[in-house]
Amino acid sequence: MTALINVISAWAIPALIAFIPLFAFVKKVPVYESFVLGAKDGFQTAIQIIPNLVGMMVAISVFRASGALDFFVGWTGPFLKSLGVPSEILPLGLLRPLTGTGSLAFATDLISVYGPDSMIGRMASTIQGSTDTTLYVLTVYMGAVGIRNGRYSLKVGLFSDVVGFIASIAVCLLFFG
Repeated sequence: MTALINVISAWAIPALIAFIPLFAFVKKVPVYESFVLGAKDGFQTAIQIIPNLVGMMVAISVFRASGALDFFVGWTGPFLKSLGVPSEILPLGLLRPLTGTGSLAFATDLISVYGPDSMIGRMASTIQGSTDTTLYVLTVYMGAVGIRNGRYSLKVGLFSDVVGFIASIAVCLLFFG
């Protein structure tokens, strides 16, 4: 069974890449022209969202450089320790909704310091997989279509990140604690 899955995995992407142009040819769709038109639209969308991305990056830099992240971690650390949650994991929960690259770098540091099989390493990995970069996603998608008022999306996205963070910790404590 494993050999079959390996063969399917190895050929899935090449087969899909070959299938799309063949299907387009059969349907008489001008493949190259469609690709160029899509790339042109994608480039215009990228240009439109640059101000939103720059604003988000500045806000993240200010948040980290101001010491607000360190203050919040120091303030909530004792409470988390009393629940059996390592306070080292909290910055990851705060960074993850803001920045994918920053949170991945932080998770990588945690794993390199504490090890992948440590509780902190397992929590970091689970949090990375259970939460999303909500502010980045909202910035890109809402900026791309010109939505100016996304307050409900922000509330729901951040709430789901909090739930994902808490569930990740609970699952790790339940299975590995």
